Amino acid sequence: MATEVILMDTVKDLGKEGAVVKVKDGYARNFLFPKKLAAPVTEGTRRQLVKLQRERAAAAAAAAAVAKAAAAKLAGISVTLAAKTSDGEHLYGSVGATDIAAVLKAQGFEIGREAILLEEPIKELGVVDVNIRLDAGAEAMIKVWVVEE
Repeated sequence: MATEVILMDTVKDLGKEGAVVKVKDGYARNFLFPKKLAAPVTEGTRRQLVKLQRERAAAAAAAAAVAKAAAAKLAGISVTLAAKTSDGEHLYGSVGATDIAAVLKAQGFEIGREAILLEEPIKELGVVDVNIRLDAGAEAMIKVWVVEE
């Protein structure tokens, strides 16, 4: 027997938030309802979903504003990394996202290494523009100076 439910959150292979779908009774009772992923279709749950969507939109807008402010703060930053070189030009190792994240943390920015977008590790001395992707799609470009140690 099938039960009609309204999805309170996006469920993989089932539907997006707000969709009304038919699922088996056991799936709704044992999985969707306890995890608050869905609720029975009633006027009350429709109102609850609208309220939930408004709250999520407000939270997303606040997060986007914080991310844009952080991106603006990061935009003019340049960091210097000292590395050992073999012949005055090429590095013994390489400078990666973890190294850049550590230097940014020392300067007071809490940026995870996964947010630093490097196509490949830096293996030569010089200046490299590095893109940093923050939450809510905000991005900032910083300059990384790799100098001889």
